[in-house]
Amino acid sequence: MPSVVRIGNCSGFYGDRLSAMHDMLTGGELDYLTGDYLAELTMLILARDRAKNPDRGYAKTFLTQLEQSLGLALDKGVKIVANAGGLNPAGLAAAVRALAERLGLDVNVAHVEGDDLVGRAAELGLGTPLAANAYLGAWGIVDCLDSGADVVVTGRVTDASVIVGPAAAHFGWKATDYDALAGAVAAGHVIECGTQATGGNYSFFSEIPDLGRPGFPIAEISADGSSVITKHAGTGGQVSVGTVTAQLLYEITGARYANPDVTLRVDSLQLSQDGPDRVRISGVTGEAPPPTLKVSCNSIGGFRNAATFVLTGLDIEAKAALIRSQLEAGIKVRPAELEWTLARTDHPDADTEEAASALLHCVVRDADPNIVGRQFSSAGVELALASYPGFTTTAPPGDGQIYGVFVPGYVDATEVPHIAVHADGSRIGIAPAPETLPLAPVSDPQLPEALPPGPTRRVALGTIAGARSGDKGGSANVGVWVRTDEQWRWLAHTLTVDKLRELLPETADLPVTRHLLPNLRAVNFVIEGILGQGVAYQARFDPQAKGLGEWLRSRHLDIPEELVK
Repeated sequence: MPSVVRIGNCSGFYGDRLSAMHDMLTGGELDYLTGDYLAELTMLILARDRAKNPDRGYAKTFLTQLEQSLGLALDKGVKIVANAGGLNPAGLAAAVRALAERLGLDVNVAHVEGDDLVGRAAELGLGTPLAANAYLGAWGIVDCLDSGADVVVTGRVTDASVIVGPAAAHFGWKATDYDALAGAVAAGHVIECGTQATGGNYSFFSEIPDLGRPGFPIAEISADGSSVITKHAGTGGQVSVGTVTAQLLYEITGARYANPDVTLRVDSLQLSQDGPDRVRISGVTGEAPPPTLKVSCNSIGGFRNAATFVLTGLDIEAKAALIRSQLEAGIKVRPAELEWTLARTDHPDADTEEAASALLHCVVRDADPNIVGRQFSSAGVELALASYPGFTTTAPPGDGQIYGVFVPGYVDATEVPHIAVHADGSRIGIAPAPETLPLAPVSDPQLPEALPPGPTRRVALGTIAGARSGDKGGSANVGVWVRTDEQWRWLAHTLTVDKLRELLPETADLPVTRHLLPNLRAVNFVIEGILGQGVAYQARFDPQAKGLGEWLRSRHLDIPEELVK
């Protein structure tokens, strides 16, 4: 058995680069090729797709990629594992078999199911959502691979599981090999979002060579779970300690990162540069997983509409107050939710009209499409000649559109079937974790010694710090890291919860938790409720919180001069 298994990733989301599967198969040697196609918003999209046609509910682009690449993967002996099955993994497996038959290929296709709990949602205390899918682990994938599958498609497994499964199958790990499994979770978490590991969405993007088309990442995982993150030679982008750090901080909470098979101690891992475009992850420890599984519950929340009014030149605040009072007075039946946001994008004495303009956004939501549709649109249009000087909108108001709501649920793992379905139709039940450990916060480590007082310079935090942020249901996380020990001494003492609330006023009244990760020279903040009821609810300007970290980096504060030289 080779001492290292090479697992590449060719998709970080539903809609990622179509050519990536072919590029990864032709760019160099691999043992497995994986793809992550699912996100909370994607599950809602697929649920609506399935509601229209019960034969759908999976990521159709996966089939498009396979049409070009399945024969190549078979020729090279590369097995493919992807969660593209979404809400209908059996349907996708059947579609893959039909594709293989049309291409004249002999392919062993297996799938994993059991995550779909919508039919039992009420009995499990999950309400009556449109879709309810538990996050399964990797052992169903392992069983399918052990049965000889060339292609394994799954429903809602955790993002890292499509990487953990191949590694566990290759090395024959047991369910209690927690350190090895945790190491694979760390590697999987790094590569599952594709090119975010090779320089995409990276704070210090100007340092990345050839970012026009960054290569997709590869994890070289060893038998002990340690790994090297890399990419195919000759591809764009870069793999560095910084790019890997950024991705490790993406969409996590604290020092414990729970998965169905193991809880990764994020505070244990060590990163080191192992050569050009090679970063080693070592020292990883793991613990037994929690006794519950997270469930992604997506529902239709109602109907949403929006209008954006352009306010130009002088008296911006007064113009905003006028249109707000007029529109609200003109609405006969007030929507259940009506929100106003004024974006002061205007500049004084501007040399272009656009630079002289601010944007006033109005968002309405209600269960009745007519209240947020014709009524709202008519009330806005009727003011075109009767409101503030220079009245204009970015687009005419339209009909109300359906919006979704995401609510996380938790159920005992023993309540969730986990089934590996082999190519011959045999169904193998996967046992839940043999032991569990309730998830508990980790006490923050001792703070490093503070820097002595000295001269400071008022500059942007991003002068020395990188950040990565993202959505976690209705909450968001912002991970901030620095690159030297001296910068870490300053960051750990300065970037407190109170300082974050000062720098990001949107968080002032929200619960915020800070977690210290000294091995990464990082602090991670979890901001609860900032995204309302999830991405599809569109509670704010940046509904997925992808730019939240960059906003934080742009804020100015006093930084010791010795750290910014």
